Amino acid sequence: MSPALPTFFCLGLCVLRVIQAQIGSFPKPSLQAQPSSLVALEQSVTLRCQGPRVVDLYRMEKLKSEEYKDQDFLLIPRMKINNAGRYRCSYQNGSHWSPPSDHLELIATGIYSKPSLSAHPSSAVPPGRDVTLKCQSPKSFDQFVLYKEGDTGPYKGTKRWYGADFLITKVTAAHSGTYQCYSFSSSFPYLWSAPSDPLVLVVTGSSATPSQVPMEAPSPTTEASRRPSILPTTKISITEKSMNITVSPEGSSPPFGFSHQHYVKRNLIRICLGAMIIIFLVGLLVEHWHSRKKCLPHRIRAVQRPLPPLPLA
Repeated sequence: MSPALPTFFCLGLCVLRVIQAQIGSFPKPSLQAQPSSLVALEQSVTLRCQGPRVVDLYRMEKLKSEEYKDQDFLLIPRMKINNAGRYRCSYQNGSHWSPPSDHLELIATGIYSKPSLSAHPSSAVPPGRDVTLKCQSPKSFDQFVLYKEGDTGPYKGTKRWYGADFLITKVTAAHSGTYQCYSFSSSFPYLWSAPSDPLVLVVTGSSATPSQVPMEAPSPTTEASRRPSILPTTKISITEKSMNITVSPEGSSPPFGFSHQHYVKRNLIRICLGAMIIIFLVGLLVEHWHSRKKCLPHRIRAVQRPLPPLPLA
């Protein structure tokens, strides 16, 4: 077998590894809603997809529909019911697509009348006591969520007919703040009611204020685990314009993982190119050695051939 065949076979394997490394190095982009993923009807919202700095094409799409746009943002000037749903985005470099982003749940609020929120036994609670926040709706909804100003996600409560109870045990100064709740039906999970009127919970006998102590994050079993994309990061108001999800801040540099993957890919390409050159040179040397080995017996036989007899006188 000619040594050129295994040489080109090794070259093909090396090129295949480089292509696979290039495909696998694409990090998934981030998708965020500005100013918030909770949008009141007739209000504007912008969905923005963020990937690496150099991208050939972005694609924004709404799941369970055939709607998509080849751009890195989607402007909804006036929120409608049909705009609510799950969105994702991806990008293309060359002929390869990146993995899709995490799903963004865009919620339309103000579809139904607002529920009421009350504190029992009182909205002024001494430290160490328990308090229950009751979210009640005149309609028979089966889903209720509670948001606290400054927290990172919604709270889950005990559901009951026409309402839900949110129990806070052993309150501390960190529980002081402003709360609001929403109601909706599990049959239409992206169409929510208007927010309730704000409820201010005060922890009496404590010198610390909510801005001076860290806020408690919801437990892993909270509603945030079911809706990971609905994460208010700033103040919650009736207009909901301050609630936002910030997966990756706009204008920031690419994440460390992306730079590291590109560094690994460049090193892999250099190693493969060096291996290709070495294998090619070795193949040439082996080919030359084989050719000389074949020619050597012919030369030896030519030297050892007997001389013809001398002519007779």
